[in-house]
Amino acid sequence: MPNSLKGSRPQGPDLAGIRFVEVTQKTRGRFEALFEQPGAPKYCWCMAWRHSSREHIQNDEKKRMMMARIDAGRPVGIVAELDGRTVGWCSVAPRETYRKLSKQQDDTETGIWSIVCFYVPRAMRGGGLASALLDAAIEHAFAKGARIVEAYPVDEAAPSYRFMGFRAMFVARGFREIGTAGTRRHVMRLER
Repeated sequence: MPNSLKGSRPQGPDLAGIRFVEVTQKTRGRFEALFEQPGAPKYCWCMAWRHSSREHIQNDEKKRMMMARIDAGRPVGIVAELDGRTVGWCSVAPRETYRKLSKQQDDTETGIWSIVCFYVPRAMRGGGLASALLDAAIEHAFAKGARIVEAYPVDEAAPSYRFMGFRAMFVARGFREIGTAGTRRHVMRLER
């Protein structure tokens, strides 16, 4: 009876064949398919931290706004693919493409890319996919010209904002804390 013993964790997926793809006009169908799966965050379409002139927007309008960004060539993030399926998402883009992410944010700084969201389907959690997405997001941002990668993770005990990642995951990759955003989010940076 494998994985049925009390306290045992299910075996995570083998991530050896994982690949990461930038979401572009050509690849947006992969992002769209992931977000339309049962349990996916189709209620937000990763627009929560993006600029918007209106507070309350319907889900279909959020999707339309995200697709318009992608079609316009704006960076929005990367997806993870495994065995031909899209299995994860990380929102990583130039900081100026988001609304203000912390009170201490200095908008005169340039070359900063922000990581603001991860989505890993429940069945894939606990197997290292979020960490792999973070590594790929960091590499993607620096390859696109970022000077600094900034993130806003929470502690594992936090009751909210968990989609922004956990602080320990960023510390393990050399991010340093430069402040806080609200009562739960840490503002962390990685420079190369």
